[in-house]
Amino acid sequence: MVANSDESFIFMGSIQVSIIILHYNTPTLLRNCLESIVSAKTNDDSWEVIVVDNASSPEYVRILKTMAKEKPFVSFVSFIFHKRNDGFAKGNNIGIKRARGEYILLLNSDTVIQQGAIQKTLAVFSDPTVGAATCKLVFPSGKIDPACHRGFPTPWAAFTYIIGLERLFPRSRLFSQYHQYYKDLSKTHEIDVPSGAFFLIRRRVINEIGFLDEDFFMYGEDIDWAYRIKQRQYKILFVPNCVVIHKKKQSGRESVDKAIKRKADRSFYETMKLFYQKHYKDRYPRVMMWIIFFIIDMRIKMV
Repeated sequence: MVANSDESFIFMGSIQVSIIILHYNTPTLLRNCLESIVSAKTNDDSWEVIVVDNASSPEYVRILKTMAKEKPFVSFVSFIFHKRNDGFAKGNNIGIKRARGEYILLLNSDTVIQQGAIQKTLAVFSDPTVGAATCKLVFPSGKIDPACHRGFPTPWAAFTYIIGLERLFPRSRLFSQYHQYYKDLSKTHEIDVPSGAFFLIRRRVINEIGFLDEDFFMYGEDIDWAYRIKQRQYKILFVPNCVVIHKKKQSGRESVDKAIKRKADRSFYETMKLFYQKHYKDRYPRVMMWIIFFIIDMRIKMV
């Protein structure tokens, strides 16, 4: 199914999981991701996939429109072509608003789903207090992607991470509050923040907390969403026996292109400031917030 983002759909039938994939200029990665979903899906699974293209280059849009007609995808993959790149939150919200599923899975196009990963992650929702969950994201090297296992970036957690204390003492509860490596990564347990690369959430939780905050353009929207989930007293679980490969494109803050990296670094710090203004401004002493905002502003100027 192909649609422009300003069209509406009439949905029929029951869907368990709606998988939302935001795409931008990476059709090969997207194809690999979709093929892994096809392979992982069983006859007992009621899934739909909604690909939202965030204003890719015309040649890539043509590739996607051809892909949309291919036999493996045409039956349960919908393609929405958004005319502007309005960021991660806006693009995913477009897909979420079209979704029919009882559960919504935000999935990056640079992931490869392993057998049973989605099904096993879904199983933890038998506990009604679970609002969201994530799997164990690993790089092709086999190393865990630290973004899938995070605490909230409180002033102390951010400080110990930035100055390298977490790296020196990764198993310390005191110094490793951001990535929480002091927890047993072999067992299912609560975390604060999953990665937006694999973020499984109940639809009714979205109805309670709202959509992704579109003020967060490139970073921080997953942290903000997780914070709102926790405010409603729902658990967020890390499920390590479910593995998804995250190829993690060399873009944004990881790019070797200095201009791209500079722009991404600036966006990262601006997002940090936005999160603090939204959630922490009235939680911590004013002088602490002044110091934090001063440091963030200085980092932005240094980028």
